[in-house]
Amino acid sequence: MMKKSFARELLNLTWLSLSGTTGLVGAHHYYRKRSNPNAKISDYVSGAFGALSFAAKSKATFAKNPAKQAIASNKINDDHITTWLPRPIAWVSGVAAMPKSVMLDDNDAQDFGVVGIDAERQLVWQTTMPERVHDIVVQPKPTPNQDDAAKRHVVVMGRRPSACFWVLDSASGQVLHSIKAASNRHFYGHACFSLDGQTLYVSENDTVNLTGKIGSYDAQNGYQKTGEIDAHGIGPHELIMHPKGDMLIIANGGIKTEQASREELNLDTMQPALTYLDCQTGKLLAQITPQHNQMSIRHLDIHEDGTVMIGVQFQGEKHLNLPLVLTHKFGDDTLLPLTMPNDNWHMFHHYIASVAVDSQNNLLCVTSPIGGVAAVFDLTSKKLIESISLPDCAGAATFINDSANFIVSDGQGLLTTIGVDKSRQSVSADHQSQRMSFDNHLQELS
Repeated sequence: MMKKSFARELLNLTWLSLSGTTGLVGAHHYYRKRSNPNAKISDYVSGAFGALSFAAKSKATFAKNPAKQAIASNKINDDHITTWLPRPIAWVSGVAAMPKSVMLDDNDAQDFGVVGIDAERQLVWQTTMPERVHDIVVQPKPTPNQDDAAKRHVVVMGRRPSACFWVLDSASGQVLHSIKAASNRHFYGHACFSLDGQTLYVSENDTVNLTGKIGSYDAQNGYQKTGEIDAHGIGPHELIMHPKGDMLIIANGGIKTEQASREELNLDTMQPALTYLDCQTGKLLAQITPQHNQMSIRHLDIHEDGTVMIGVQFQGEKHLNLPLVLTHKFGDDTLLPLTMPNDNWHMFHHYIASVAVDSQNNLLCVTSPIGGVAAVFDLTSKKLIESISLPDCAGAATFINDSANFIVSDGQGLLTTIGVDKSRQSVSADHQSQRMSFDNHLQELS
C-alpha cells in the first residue's frame, strides 16, 4: 500500500514539475518573442541538450587531463578570485553569470566576472568581479618596464555608470590595480589605450554638470589620473585611437544618465555626435552629427585605413526605420550608412551592441542582442552579406584564419565563429558552448 502511495505521490510531483516548467518556458518565450521575432521554442531544447553535453564533456576532459588538476587559484582580496591554466589567450570577455569555478566543474553560481579564452575557444582564466562589467580594453603592447609581451594589461571597465575600473594581468587574469573615479565623476563603461600603451583614456561624466569628460591615466605609474579633457558632448561612450596616433575618436551618445538610477534624462533633446579630438591638447578637430537627433552613437571600431565603423542605438519611436551602421572618414562632412536589403534596419530592433572590423578582408560584423542576430557586411560594396540568428548575442571580435573572420559571444554561453565564403555571398557559423552567460563585449588580444 505504501509503495502505491509513494508511486502516486512521485507521479503527481513529476506532473506538477513538468507543468510548472512548461508554463515558465511558455511565459518566457512569449516575452522573448516580443523583442526577438526569430525566437523559437527549439532554442530551449537545443540549449538544454547543449548544456548537458558540455557538462558531460567537461567532466570527462577533467578526468583525463591531469593539467586541469593543476589550476592555480589565487584569492586576490574579498572582491576577486582568479583561477587559471598556463596557456596563451586569444580573447577576453565580460561575463554576466558564471559558476564560481567553471574549470573545476563547480555548479555554485557567481554573478559577475571576466574570462580569458584561448584560440580553441576554451577558458584559460576567470576572475570574479564585484559588479557587472562592460568593455574590456587590451594594452596594445608592453610598457617599457614590462619584459614579457604576453603579460600586457587588460583593463576591465564597470558597467555605466560605474565608479571603478580594474587592471588585470592578461596572462593570468590576476587583478593588479583597482581604480576609483575622482570626486564628481563616474565612468561610462569604455576606454582605450594610446598606441604606445602608456596612457589610458577613459570616457567619464561630470556628475555636477552632466557633461562628458575624457580622463587620462598613466599606465606606467599605477594608472594614476594625470588629467582630463572635454569630450565636447554629453554621454561619451566608446572611444578609439586613430591609427595615426594623434586623434581620439569619441562616440558621444548624447544621453544624460542619472548615476543612481541609470535613468536617461534627455531623450527628446539629446544631441549625439562623432567627435575627433587632439589627444594631447583636447582641441576639437571635427564633429559630425547623425541625420536624427535620437540616433545615439554608441560603439566604434576603425579600419586600418582610418575609416570609422559606427554602431547606433536609436532612442526614438519604434515605427521609424533609420540606418544603424554608419561609416566616416576624417575630413568628410557626413556619416554614410551601409546598405540593408529592402532597407530592413528593423531587423536589429534599433540596437547595435558591438562592431568589429576585419581590415585584411574588408569585412564588418555587428551584433544585436535585442534583434538576436549577428550580421556581416562587405565594406567594398557596402552591402549586407548575410545575418545569422544568435539570440542575445553582443560581443564581437576578429578571428582571422582559414575558416573564420569573426567570433561572437552571447548570453546563452555560445562562442560562435563566423566565416565568409570566397564568393562573399554567404557566411558559415560554428558554435562552441561554455557554461556561462557572456556579457556585452569581447576583445581580441592581438
